[in-house]
Amino acid sequence: MPRFAANLTLLFTEHAFLDRFEAAARAGFDAVEFLFPYAHPPEAIAVRLAANGLDLVLFNMPPGDWAAGERGLAALPGRFDAMAAGVETALAHARATGCPRLHLMAGLADRHDDRAREAYRRSLRHAAGRLAEHGLDLLIEPINRRSMPGYFLDDVDAAADFVTDLRGEGLSNLKLQFDLFHCQILHGDVTTRLARLLPLIGHVQTASVPARHEPGTGEVNDAFVFAELDRLGYAGTVGCEYNPRGRTEDGLGWLDAHSGRSGLV
Repeated sequence: MPRFAANLTLLFTEHAFLDRFEAAARAGFDAVEFLFPYAHPPEAIAVRLAANGLDLVLFNMPPGDWAAGERGLAALPGRFDAMAAGVETALAHARATGCPRLHLMAGLADRHDDRAREAYRRSLRHAAGRLAEHGLDLLIEPINRRSMPGYFLDDVDAAADFVTDLRGEGLSNLKLQFDLFHCQILHGDVTTRLARLLPLIGHVQTASVPARHEPGTGEVNDAFVFAELDRLGYAGTVGCEYNPRGRTEDGLGWLDAHSGRSGLV
């Protein structure tokens, strides 16, 4: 079965953020991810990673003013400078924590608007170029509009087209963040897309559909999908980006079943 990474923005919220690293390790995880680390010094995060034997596999670049409703800047005409400044902030955190890949959120815009599309391409070229200088991957993620109304990148195949086109320009570190939850809501046909798009995929995430709870509690046969990732030869981690139905540790029976852990909590 795949290697799983606990998303510390959503899991173990019974604990303060910096204490979630220890909680994840005690629960049997050896990798973590999260949305935004910027409320904490990167050195403090690095200490928690090292102390608990954890790899940090992913986090997001600054999304703009989240509290005001912004969900990324990359596709917003006129916000290039703020996006570029966010790339530098994220790079500083990635270097301090050893994170090998970063996700750039597109923002709320019409995917069919030419100005938004060109702003997005410009942002991806800049961000991928800066990350390549440090040996890091840049990820983009299609998000369903039920979860995030108005999001620019709302189609898996359209996201794959952006990756393919810009890789043709030499941006080989640009990759697809394939979230099983979003793909099922957007299109269904998850395993067929996994097989077709695997060469473009840099990271996978999971949650049940439709409620976004623990794997195995929704309409998708998550065990089949995890086995398919193995069959396809996916060598990366699967980020557990779900909302626990209760205390995180009490809902980890699915992890016992799929990773062979012995239940450490």
